[in-house]
Amino acid sequence: MYSTCIFCHSGLGANEAIEHFPVGRRLAFDAAKGRLWVVCRECERWNLSPLEERWEAIEECERLFRDTKLRVSTDNIGLARLKEGTTLVRVGDPQRPEMAAWRYGDQFHRRRRKHYALITAGVVAAGGFVIAGPVMGLLGGASVNLINLPNMVNSLRPIARVPVNGQVLRLNRAMLNKVRLVPLPRGGFELQFPHYGQAVSWFGLLKPGVALEGDAAIRAARHLLPRINRAGGSPVDVTEAVRVLEATPGMDALFGRFAKIARADRFNPFADNAGTDRSASHALASLRAPVRLALEMSLHEEDERRALEGELAELEDRWREAEEVAAISDDMFLPSGVTAMLKKLKGS
Repeated sequence: MYSTCIFCHSGLGANEAIEHFPVGRRLAFDAAKGRLWVVCRECERWNLSPLEERWEAIEECERLFRDTKLRVSTDNIGLARLKEGTTLVRVGDPQRPEMAAWRYGDQFHRRRRKHYALITAGVVAAGGFVIAGPVMGLLGGASVNLINLPNMVNSLRPIARVPVNGQVLRLNRAMLNKVRLVPLPRGGFELQFPHYGQAVSWFGLLKPGVALEGDAAIRAARHLLPRINRAGGSPVDVTEAVRVLEATPGMDALFGRFAKIARADRFNPFADNAGTDRSASHALASLRAPVRLALEMSLHEEDERRALEGELAELEDRWREAEEVAAISDDMFLPSGVTAMLKKLKGS
């Protein structure tokens, strides 16, 4: 039974309400199609359960949903809160915009709130420094650099890690803004980005750029897009992103379409920096928020399409990888004596 988010590697928590599926504090289920998701409360993304035998859990969720009085629902989607705190999301037969609003709205809205909170905190801190500076005698010739120092340090901190060919490539905020989507002459697209090599410090030399295509590019995009979209999006952005998905169905077609658009026209109507230099016009970060959100949403849907077509082995491998990464993170700062004692206790 997997207990770690496949996307952010956070713990999914546990529940005591669903006997056949005790993982997660928020579960989403589609009884008609036999789908069961665990919603991560840290990043709000939906983890499709790779379990082949999950009908008992879905039936239990359906029964509990119908029995509870604390629920709100439409004809297509309902939300119920059980007495012990578990939340159930019942999916019927919603139209795509309604499903997208439920599925992606929370995660993009949460990112947006967090992004604005960080900006506000930075403005308040800088304002306090400027106001208190003259009183404390801090404002001098280097005061501007002191105010900007936290932002400079933060821009150097790696915030995205991409596994490529057995090593983990680290990208900071400035590098994320240079991730480019480039069409290939023979069809398809290529993902290009700079990176820090393994064992290179924040202030080390920049390693040569990486160019990925095919499945390798998709795997990298799965790690990079949530970071590029760290500012989230508004309900209007989510609605427009759904329209983009409907206009170009299929993940490969969507990525290929915007790779061509971004590369071909520096006055790209889909770019936030329309009219600027051509080198920046095909950076993923330069695309409008709805387009970037649509690309990320297409990756989610492609993952589930493969899983639902029987490729559960790949999905299970990703769950196991998430469990291993989470275990490494949990144990990273524990003394060896504590780790040995935990193993001993588990064995007994």
